[in-house]
Amino acid sequence: MYLQQRTLAKSVSCSGVGVHSGKKVNLTIKPAPVNHGIKFSRTDLPDSPKIPALFNNVVDTSLATVIGCDGCIVSTIEHLMASFAGLSVDNALVEIDNYELPIMDGSAGHFTDMIMSAGCENQTGPKCFFVIKKPIALKDGDKSVTAYPAQRFKITCTIDFPHPLIKKQSFSLDVSDEIFQKQIARARTFGFYHEVEYMKRLGLARGGSLDNAVVIGKDSVMNKGGLRFKDEFVRHKILDCIGDFSLLGMPILGHIVVNRSGHAFNHAFLKEFFIQKSSWETLTIHDISDIRSFKPKAIAI
Repeated sequence: MYLQQRTLAKSVSCSGVGVHSGKKVNLTIKPAPVNHGIKFSRTDLPDSPKIPALFNNVVDTSLATVIGCDGCIVSTIEHLMASFAGLSVDNALVEIDNYELPIMDGSAGHFTDMIMSAGCENQTGPKCFFVIKKPIALKDGDKSVTAYPAQRFKITCTIDFPHPLIKKQSFSLDVSDEIFQKQIARARTFGFYHEVEYMKRLGLARGGSLDNAVVIGKDSVMNKGGLRFKDEFVRHKILDCIGDFSLLGMPILGHIVVNRSGHAFNHAFLKEFFIQKSSWETLTIHDISDIRSFKPKAIAI
């Protein structure tokens, strides 16, 4: 756990296509000062408007997480946001020259490698956290997201699809730089072949291909080389969760348990989180003694 805020040591860039728009986009991540947070700048628009990556700027979650402000949008931010959160980057400016981020290979692997190649550096400002004091739950049928008290940021995710290659999968991990890089970052987004074909007929998923998503046929994975992990599907859902929950604006000290959720339900939980203000508090870490004094009572799940 880092005691100070962090940013990139230098700027880094890449290019690709948006998975839904099919449009080419150039992306540059730049260092940013203390308390800047993560902001996206549309350099293709007059005055390069900036949008803070915060839950109250989310304008759509139907196909991806989209943020917007004053008529300007930035789409499909979840994989890059997961890389920032997974690598404990608090402050960065992301410049793009189109409205959708590049999908790259469908995971957060390329973004993670970019940030690691740039290097991260500690800043003078103290780190601030949301500390879960008592459970916060949101349920709707078989979907649920619950936050429990814990001394670290932990995620447990369960998915269940009526397909022989997926079925019910669960995965649980304490989120740290090393664990995120090795176990989560390279898990790719996935979709069923019949759904992908239907979306393309509707003019969606214009940039989607076997190069940037796991495509599932009737009884097999259609990608050459198969899966990167035997449970790549649930690992990618955790990746999405890390990106979506980072839109709270500060990291969480707590255990997030997710069942059959997606971008829309994750966003609904963030709204519920701020409604239940008595269930959490903020903690600013100035030195190691602040960590030692923080001892929430974990709850058996």
